[in-house]
Amino acid sequence: MKVVKLADVIGTDQEVKGENWTSRRLLLARDGMGYSVHDTIIKAGTETHIWYQNHLEAVYCIEGEGEVVTLKDNKVHPISANSIYALDQHDEHLLRAKTNMRMVCVFNPPITGKETHDENGVYPLVEET
Repeated sequence: MKVVKLADVIGTDQEVKGENWTSRRLLLARDGMGYSVHDTIIKAGTETHIWYQNHLEAVYCIEGEGEVVTLKDNKVHPISANSIYALDQHDEHLLRAKTNMRMVCVFNPPITGKETHDENGVYPLVEET
């Protein structure tokens, strides 16, 4: 059994920051669960282009308000606390935060913790070394 507290991750290499977000990576590929789990803060007033070509992601919003725009159809999906969205088609999208948003994100395949978005909003596949 493994128990991870958010406080144990903050300030370590498992807390990764981008311009618009901070991802606290609670479970990673090395934990052997077949998925990774992240507690992520999206900054208010930001728009982030994301396109997980190598991963599927489910996102549960526990705080805040924003929207996801799927780029293939320009459909706007409002997101608020206690809602989940699943990017089950490797959907290219924009994530817009009206307020600070706190999200719990699950990735399959799991990430290693070394990934950051590339210029296309993609997490590359990274092998554990």
